[in-house]
Amino acid sequence: METKKWTNLQTSSLFKAILKLRTVSEAEKFFRDLLTLKEIDDISRRWQTVLLLKKGMPYREIAKLTGHSTTTVARIAHWLNHGEGGYQLMLKRN
Repeated sequence: METKKWTNLQTSSLFKAILKLRTVSEAEKFFRDLLTLKEIDDISRRWQTVLLLKKGMPYREIAKLTGHSTTTVARIAHWLNHGEGGYQLMLKRN
């Protein structure tokens, strides 16, 4: 199996820690300690963008609602449709 360049012992350790979270409250505490408020906001807006793309909302509308540029919306759409499948997996579970 080919190892992807962005995966390593550090990222695996992080992902294993995330998998141990049991509640939204635990996730909020962990991510608040791990990330800056801006990073949390950025990630949250990216996920909101995925949800709006899935609903079929136009890029410009999504950009207005999320504060992302249309380029960022297009980049997120690319990963939604041609990425590792993580967005699709979470959309199915959402």
